[in-house]
Amino acid sequence: MSQQLEASIVLEGVGGQGTLIAGKLLGILAMKLGLDVKVSEVHGMSQRGGSVITYVKIAPEVHSPIIEEGTADYILSFEEVEAVRWAGLLKKGGVMIINKQQIKSLPVLMGQMQYPENIVEALRSNADPEAKIVEIDALSLAMETGTSKTVNIVMLGALSNYLGVDEALWKEAIEEAFASKPKTIPGNLSAFEKGRANG
Repeated sequence: MSQQLEASIVLEGVGGQGTLIAGKLLGILAMKLGLDVKVSEVHGMSQRGGSVITYVKIAPEVHSPIIEEGTADYILSFEEVEAVRWAGLLKKGGVMIINKQQIKSLPVLMGQMQYPENIVEALRSNADPEAKIVEIDALSLAMETGTSKTVNIVMLGALSNYLGVDEALWKEAIEEAFASKPKTIPGNLSAFEKGRANG
């Protein structure tokens, strides 16, 4: 089954938030749709706390995985400051989904820097008027499933409202992505539904 979907998606956050697994899951989804997909992971310091960005391009034919400035259809920001760092990638009329989580960097924890305030409001005021900025408390929704590890799936649930892909296919992709850890599948499906309902 081949579906007409073309999307440039940026997943960004900090190490330990599951952006890489989210990218893999989008790859599985694209293959289920009979589409070409390229996933490119750029690790800053991908250990817990360092910046991580994953590019995902889905189309009938994809030549390069890199997403240039101002060309991303969707940005999923797993952490607020990371949203600011990568906001320039969003195209006019694009959608940015921001997790309301703040992960303090070492300089902030040591009192050498201050964590910026009112990040989402600032992004909204600076964004293209046609862009959509969606704020979601993905961490709280993930904790309702019993673990913070499902934040990434909550975020994909929110994204699913915009891609026009059947919900059943998303769930099949989740089951496939976590097939090696079957006990985690029910929690991840629940996280997806919570994100979809709140995105």
